[in-house]
Amino acid sequence: MARWHYRRGLQDIGNGCYAWLQPDGGWGFSNSGLITDGGETLLVDTLMDLAHTREMLDGYRAAVPAAAQIGTLVNTHSNGDHTFGNQLVAGARIVASRACAEEMAQHTPEKRSAMMRNWRDYGEAGAAWHDLYDGIFDFDGLVYTPPTETFERELKLRVGACEVELTMVGPAHTRGDVLVHVPSTRTVFTGDILFIGGHPITWDGPISNWIAACDRILGWDVETIVPGHGPITDKAGVRAVKHYFEYLTAEARRRYDAGMPEAEAALDISMAEFRDWIDAERVIADASLRVQVTSRRLGSDTVDLALHMRHGDTGPWTSVATARASRVALTPAAPAPAMPDLGVMFFNGADTGEIGRAHV
Repeated sequence: MARWHYRRGLQDIGNGCYAWLQPDGGWGFSNSGLITDGGETLLVDTLMDLAHTREMLDGYRAAVPAAAQIGTLVNTHSNGDHTFGNQLVAGARIVASRACAEEMAQHTPEKRSAMMRNWRDYGEAGAAWHDLYDGIFDFDGLVYTPPTETFERELKLRVGACEVELTMVGPAHTRGDVLVHVPSTRTVFTGDILFIGGHPITWDGPISNWIAACDRILGWDVETIVPGHGPITDKAGVRAVKHYFEYLTAEARRRYDAGMPEAEAALDISMAEFRDWIDAERVIADASLRVQVTSRRLGSDTVDLALHMRHGDTGPWTSVATARASRVALTPAAPAPAMPDLGVMFFNGADTGEIGRAHV
């Protein structure tokens, strides 16, 4: 959207809605939102650490005096770059889906802090996160601050006279993804259902749920869409993300039907159409990456992959520890043989040493 400049900091998107953007939207650099009406406030997500969250809150408060006291915080999902700053609004009503709250309890900021201090104990995966975050985010002093209220599928909130609709669309990016829809302003804050200009990563899936979430947004009368990462967009951005997943699903299906082994199929899919999107290491199938693969058969259902992926020609090497392509059902709409998600098991950014599945 030409009228929105993708720059760091506050964006007034009108009608009492604001966004806080963090270019370039890569690992850990997420967006947040603020909805205000009648002296009341609702914050959409906190950020990765206290310094970034504090700067964000100061920015909102400078523009909106009512933001001096955040009444409600909605966590769109459990990842640390959307929840680890919660303690700075600890007096607020904190709302999340039940699945999000369960994941937050499993992957607390204290565990992340311990992992970052002892990153050498986690092998290549620990080295990867150290390389990504060291000197950028400070995980010391973080305190687990969970939701005070959870819901299952839908919940309506009020901010002054403004109605805000929460819709749980997970499992997709994570188990408990939530869309924050403000019908009266034709605005939606999507959390990580949308990565604009960057490759998404799927910690949970299935992909069909992610596509359905895009369809839900496209079915709403919305004009301004604030993604979890990347610039403010409109429905064209939603359609681009939906196309990305439809393309990967179709390409994976063809290779599965042809009997291609999982690892070979994942590396065979061309991602040239998305070469300008950042964080291509999130998709093993990206043919523009130089991927060094060591594999060994563990049986008919799994292949272990030791991956070292370079992001383009100038980006840093990202070490991703032992990755696993698992045969997990990616159920097509029409009856067909069960098909695996052709993906990899990445070291989960929301976790503390566990492995998360990136489904494609």
